[in-house]
Amino acid sequence: MMNTTLGQRIAALRREMSLKQAELAEQLGVSPQAVSKWENEISHS
Repeated sequence: MMNTTLGQRIAALRREMSLKQAELAEQLGVSPQAVSKWENEISHS
């Protein structure tokens, strides 16, 4: 996974695990919107 962004890596690993964003979010204790923002690299700091 060279030259991939963190968001791309998160999305790829989530898909490898056959998880939907909402399922990953539930396992991590975050909102589905947070997972989406990570994968799309949207940040409001």
